[in-house]
Amino acid sequence: MKLLNKIKDKSAKVAVVGMGYVGLPLAVEKAKIGYTVVGIEENPVRMNKINNGVNYIKDVKDNELNQSQ
Repeated sequence: MKLLNKIKDKSAKVAVVGMGYVGLPLAVEKAKIGYTVVGIEENPVRMNKINNGVNYIKDVKDNELNQSQ
């Protein structure tokens, strides 16, 4: 029940492995609705782009990526 309560009150932390065409939009959507999200990415170029607010996926709006950081 603890996990269910954390999901309901959005205090659960979400980890997304892979910040590609599936992972990055998923992470942004979860952040938009109030979850704390940790993105895990092994590609340092891709991770640096995300950390600097540079969007490389057309399905993610630039302002949403920057707001979710």
